[in-house]
Amino acid sequence: MKTHVSPAIIMRVKEIRESDLLVIFFARDKGLLRGVAKGARRSLKRFVNCFETFSLVNLEYEARGEDKPCFLHSGKLQHVFQGLRADFTALSRASYMIELTELLFPAGVSEPRMFDLLKESLNALSEGECSARIPLAFELRALALGGYRINLEKCCRCGRSYKGEGLAVFIPERGAVACLKCLQPSAIHPSLGPDTVKALARLQTGSLCESAPQDLPEAVLQEISGILKLHREYRLEQKLRTTKYMEEA
Repeated sequence: MKTHVSPAIIMRVKEIRESDLLVIFFARDKGLLRGVAKGARRSLKRFVNCFETFSLVNLEYEARGEDKPCFLHSGKLQHVFQGLRADFTALSRASYMIELTELLFPAGVSEPRMFDLLKESLNALSEGECSARIPLAFELRALALGGYRINLEKCCRCGRSYKGEGLAVFIPERGAVACLKCLQPSAIHPSLGPDTVKALARLQTGSLCESAPQDLPEAVLQEISGILKLHREYRLEQKLRTTKYMEEA
């Protein structure tokens, strides 16, 4: 079997047997994986401080077939994102991002850009950079990478191009916008101002740093949050377990 070495983010860890650990991690090269770390609870060399949730580590692992957990040979801690452990709100937001990543990119789906986004977002949360807005920017970009990008370029009914002027109307079931001639705004089809449409386009395509959610007006953020909730619930067809912690945060 081929041995891989890849940066990975630790998602969950479970004790199995006397000294072994079952580790759920998101590797940059292979995506979401399960791995068994034999003797990890007693190891003083192979897995030193490697298996704290949210930690960034360099893992050496060996795949053993599609339905079997891989074998973890060794790990080296790269970064612990210490700020996440010092603040419940940051911890809740990080947990939400982890759950969304697992849902959008299940085992067998590799996406290095998603790994980079998750790492960058965890770091931003840990550093306290505009933390209330980080999950919003993360979620829009993650949904786009997962194939659920909101189509903002034209009306999904008549095909007329949206030129960044006037209101557009969001249609959750289409994952797209319509013009006012085709549909009037309502509770289930909310309106978006031109600034919101521009911000959505930027957040869906750029990196976290490039998107700069901290410069968005509060009114735009409120519109985006409402649109995102409708879009997420329609596309994913479920409510994430960690949503309640996000709401409390």
